Amino acid sequence: MASPYLSEEHVLLRDQLRRFIREEVEPFGEEWERTGHTPREVLRKMGELGFFGLRYASEYGGSEMDYLGTAVLSEELGRSTFGGFAITVLVHTDMASPHLANAGTPEQLEKYMPGVVSGELITAVGITEPGAGSDVAGIRSRAERDGSDWVLNGSKIYITNGVLADLYFIAAKTDGSAKGSRGISMFIVEKGTPGFEVAQQLDKMGWRSSDTAELVLDDCRVPDANMLGEVNRGFYAVMKNFQNERLTLAAQAIGEAQKAIELTVQYALDREAFGKSLWQQPVVRNRLSMHAAKVSSARAFVYETAWRACQGEDVVREVSMLKSLCGELVNEVMYDCQQFHGGFGYMTGTAIERMVRDARVQAVGGGATEVMLEEVAKRMDGVFG
Repeated sequence: MASPYLSEEHVLLRDQLRRFIREEVEPFGEEWERTGHTPREVLRKMGELGFFGLRYASEYGGSEMDYLGTAVLSEELGRSTFGGFAITVLVHTDMASPHLANAGTPEQLEKYMPGVVSGELITAVGITEPGAGSDVAGIRSRAERDGSDWVLNGSKIYITNGVLADLYFIAAKTDGSAKGSRGISMFIVEKGTPGFEVAQQLDKMGWRSSDTAELVLDDCRVPDANMLGEVNRGFYAVMKNFQNERLTLAAQAIGEAQKAIELTVQYALDREAFGKSLWQQPVVRNRLSMHAAKVSSARAFVYETAWRACQGEDVVREVSMLKSLCGELVNEVMYDCQQFHGGFGYMTGTAIERMVRDARVQAVGGGATEVMLEEVAKRMDGVFG
């Protein structure tokens, strides 16, 4: 069902993405699951087709679209059934590179953005640490000025694209005396910078076609020109992009839930038990129908919120609602879809088994459900208008 918020350009984007996923992802995704990453040639193809520059300026090769374009991209990647592939792309387009687009100097933008948009440069963002995730104020990595350079020390963990990225945006404390969220800055760190290394590639339950790393900064020296944004203002940059990141994850989760229902309806129509198809069992078709109703409602909420963001509205409350709602809903849907696939759905290599594993993190990563609901609770006044 088409959304009334989408233009012809958005619909064409959806069609292009579905064709690309059908031809370039679905036949090969299982191999990527085994190797633990999405191949660079696939990412470069996506860059060539314009998928990496939807929201970026035309002077760098971008399309200058809006939040609705991001929602379409995220939903379609979710429908691919390969969550690791989807998150590899979305971290690059909507969680890492926006830090450069939002805060980069003209010189930084000219140097890096064309490669980001073309897919020649893949990006990652280093915020999460062993003791700091959604609690950005808990960051302990530090950066100290030394002449015209900054020297970074610390570690980052659970960093998507962390193994194979070319460009990292790293958050570190630049004012050790500042309390709480103050005194954090962002830095551009290129792969191969002395003192910066991948400590290990992390193995995961799901999202297996994405590379995830622990990063270490040991007297990593970067020039002052690699400061991203204002000194001691990095916390605000991180928080600003959290809303985009969470909206992206909500749309991805809704795409996953849609696809799982479609696969399960088809399986129920084909699978016979006790002399009739599973679809002829009321408990099966009623449960799937209710899930379809919930997913359709959440999808409408995603597109309304994206549209409101396009109008410049403050949508922190709505995005927090969506992140918690969609992260829980996709897991609810996956549970029943796997159940209705029976033993087949428990076999490694089936789409449903993979999607169940991939969906679990949607209630954790990018802001756990409990954290998101606290953000909603702070803003309950006037929630129903």
